[in-house]
Amino acid sequence: MDEYIVSARKYRPVSFDSVVGQQALTTTLKNAVRSGKLAHAYLFCGPRGVGKTTCARIFAKAINCEHPTADGEACGECESCKAFNEGRSYNIFELDAASNNSVENIKTLMDQTRIPPQVGRYKVFIIDEVHMLSTAAFNAFLKTLEEPPAHVIFILATTEKHKILPTILSRCQIYDFERMTVPNIINHLKRVAEKEGILYEEQALSVIAEKADGGMRDALSIFDQAASFSQGNITYQKVIEDLNVQDEDNYFSIVDLALENRVSEIMVLLNTVINKGFDGGHLINGLASHVRNVLMAKDAQTLPLLEVSEQQRQRYQAQAQRCPTQFLYSALQIMNRCDVEYRQSSNKRLLVELTLIQVAQLTQKDDDVPASGRSPKRLKSLFKNIIVKAQQKTAPQVAGSLKHNEGASRRNGGGEEPVAAVSHSAAPVPGSRPSRPTAVALRGLPSSINFGRLGLSFDNLLKGEQEKVAKEVEPEVTNKEENEIFSQQDLVVQWRAMCSRMPSGMQALAQRMKNITPTITELPNIQVLAENNIQLNELLGIKARIRATLAKTLHNGQIDLTIRLAKQEEIKPILTPRQELEKLKRSSRSVTKLIETLGLDLA
Repeated sequence: MDEYIVSARKYRPVSFDSVVGQQALTTTLKNAVRSGKLAHAYLFCGPRGVGKTTCARIFAKAINCEHPTADGEACGECESCKAFNEGRSYNIFELDAASNNSVENIKTLMDQTRIPPQVGRYKVFIIDEVHMLSTAAFNAFLKTLEEPPAHVIFILATTEKHKILPTILSRCQIYDFERMTVPNIINHLKRVAEKEGILYEEQALSVIAEKADGGMRDALSIFDQAASFSQGNITYQKVIEDLNVQDEDNYFSIVDLALENRVSEIMVLLNTVINKGFDGGHLINGLASHVRNVLMAKDAQTLPLLEVSEQQRQRYQAQAQRCPTQFLYSALQIMNRCDVEYRQSSNKRLLVELTLIQVAQLTQKDDDVPASGRSPKRLKSLFKNIIVKAQQKTAPQVAGSLKHNEGASRRNGGGEEPVAAVSHSAAPVPGSRPSRPTAVALRGLPSSINFGRLGLSFDNLLKGEQEKVAKEVEPEVTNKEENEIFSQQDLVVQWRAMCSRMPSGMQALAQRMKNITPTITELPNIQVLAENNIQLNELLGIKARIRATLAKTLHNGQIDLTIRLAKQEEIKPILTPRQELEKLKRSSRSVTKLIETLGLDLA
């Protein structure tokens, strides 16, 4: 049985023409070999698995070839090329900087550069992962890298160019390798599959190419894994099962269901996905990428931005024709917000469900659809429809009741009036304001609908509250003989204590009262400023109770309490604890010094 070699090694390029996806770089290197204009140091940088070390080996083989071709390729037949192919060349040295990163290793390397090559013209030193060298090793390498012997060429390779010292970068010719595109990876995998006699589906190869994330080595490794799992017949279903990748059909289905506002079916699909072991956050991220691709497919100018196969590109275009642009924009915003909030959420599944529901309601037009959302505008319209339907439903009952009362009045001799009579067709008196319909007690109306306040303005509501306040019986002050003097601080302390003792049914009002600071205008007169009319009416409703409580706790029965609406300039903003601290630091240098000395901060 022949020894098995993985595809990443078996199909490693051996010439510049066989390198995939780096056309500009390979052309430059071939021209350098053909013209003989070689630099003393090169730096190959780029993502993993894009051909940096492979190009370095091909370049080293080409510059030592005794009979290079006209386009700069190695002949493959001379002694130097044969020695390289058989792994016995003494002119090409590879050094792994990850495990040889000390000054001693660099000194050993410099000793080797002094010996000229026995066969060929150049000694080529390929230093892989050069960013792993220590700072001392870099500094020891500087002089040799800047002025090496004439027979020495250095080729440095790295995935993290930003970690290399600028003094090293300035001494090298820098070549930036590009990420592999999905079409390039798919085409290369097709060639490998044909050579290996493996059947495949193009959609399956597209999933492998996307999973590789721009690295050809990763793509070939995944290809081998999928080929082993599928026994030589790589299908889409087997690939997503083997790699545990989300089926793209789910994304297409969710978008189609969202366009039709079918929330229930989306929830069922989400449950199926989660039961298969997929994370809800990954589903949202994948769906966001899918919606982005659909958005790119709407315009011919952005269509090349899709890194997918031709079959998938056509499918994206078909769905893009059905999706309004505004729907795609809004969906991306909603899913981006979910992605930001996902880590902080304590109920992650609920967050994902709410996100999908919001996406499904973006095109919602009919409020009668089950599980449809209710915006404030729709709620207003819905409430209006309920009132109209209730009025239409009870109109016959009202008419029957009036007719019954009229008949009863006639039988009694006409001495009684009907229960209620409302006329909407009567012409208004010239020069007078049209009066609103008077609320009446109608027999047969549903008990859950109260028409008493419908149509009343805000001023009328306030007037009704003030009339109710006026009817309140003022509690008696039991300690009118006491007349102790109290300070502003005493007043504030007792005010806060009173708010804390208020019953549970008044906790909301108590919290709002804690933000109010009463003041002494002229002892024992107290003034309380309300920020708005609603707060004013709430305080007026319990004014007598407040006065009696303060009179008892401050031991002064002569207290006179005034509650009025604050003017605009009298309203002070409520500061947060952080703002209170900053205000205190500005007013007191000693507090600032204490905080800085002890390194204090708010919890």
